This record gives sequence, structure tokens and C-alpha cells, in this order.
Amino acid sequence: MPSVLVHVAFAGLLGTALLGERFDGRAIAIVMVASASIDLDTLVGLVFPGAHRALFHNIWIVLIPAVILYWDVTRRETSFVLERWGPYGYRVAWVTLVTVLFAHILLDAFYSGVNILWPLHDQFYDLSGKLVLSTERGIVQTFVEFDAASGTLDESTVRGSTEETYYSTGFNPTPGESSSGAERTFPVAETGEQLVLVVASLGTVAYRLLETERADDE
Repeated sequence: MPSVLVHVAFAGLLGTALLGERFDGRAIAIVMVASASIDLDTLVGLVFPGAHRALFHNIWIVLIPAVILYWDVTRRETSFVLERWGPYGYRVAWVTLVTVLFAHILLDAFYSGVNILWPLHDQFYDLSGKLVLSTERGIVQTFVEFDAASGTLDESTVRGSTEETYYSTGFNPTPGESSSGAERTFPVAETGEQLVLVVASLGTVAYRLLETERADDE
């Protein structure tokens, strides 16, 4: 599964692109830290098995704040966000929500799955798959697959509930069993592509920070 560093790197690239003129050290730090914080449900999972990739890895963690932010800025006579933090705060807020959704929740959903509708619907969905163009079969996707006989989602897409689905982590390498004596590994980059993403992101963010600092000095 993608490491915290990979999520942070992806968030860094998205944040750098979306923050625009509002980009600065504080803004990009908020965006990247927010993306990393989603994995805090890993620690909660030590006490409540099944919490990892459910407690914070769901659509509501983004959708509810997004609705509140939209209502505050567009519907209220006096916006709390705009009055307190101005356009800068509003930009950082919505960019943070977008990056959390794409750089963490959806990235994990397409990499071993998440409980995306929890707690309203306790079901992990694994959208791992591929999209190919075949000369014989045309466009083929395996992200969401259906059982040919029943027409329902195939078991390759539906994994189970929080009571029966657990993910191995460095903090809990053997979910549901004693971790005493088990090797604990904390991934940094599991593939070459992930390593390239991390290096490219950190380099891009560092360059933008340096560029911003130089502009402020002029």
C-alpha cells in the first residue's frame, strides 16, 4: 500500500499546482500534513480492529467539511472563513480537501481498498485494477467488476466489513493475532514509480518554496 510519504508527496504536487498565488510554506505544509493525518486511523486500529482505512478513509471526512465550506462562503451573509482568514484561508481550505480526497483516500481506494462509505455503509471496496485498450476486447477495465451470474459486485471488488477486513501495517503487522516477535516494516516506497513520485514532489515543493522566498526578497 502507498506509504505516508507517498501520500504526502502526491499532496505536495497537487497543492503546489492548485494553491497558485496563495502558495507559501504554511499553505503547502497544511495541505501535506492534512493528507498524512488520514493514516492516524492506523493507530486507532490498535485499539479498535478494523478502524484502519475506515475511520478516516471515507468520503464523509471530505464531503461534510466541503459542504460546510461551500455554505459558509456562498450562502452566509458574512463568511466565517473569509472574515477570519480571507481569500487565502478559503483557497487553502478547499485545496486541502481536494488533496486529501485524491492524494490519500482515492489513492488507497485504488490500492487495496478503503471503507469509503463508513459508517453509513460498513463495506470495504477494493478498486485495484487496470484500464487497457485491447484489439480484441476493446476498452477493458477491472477497477469495478461484476459477477456475470448475479450482476452484483464481484468479490474482487467487495472485501468485507470492519469486523472481517484488516490491513497489515508496521504498527500492527499481524492484525487479529499477537504481533510479538513479528517483523515490523514501515514502507517508504514500494515501487520505483512511487520513489519517482516522492523525489519529483519534494523537488517541486522545494523549488516553489525557494522561488517564493526569492520573490519576497525582491
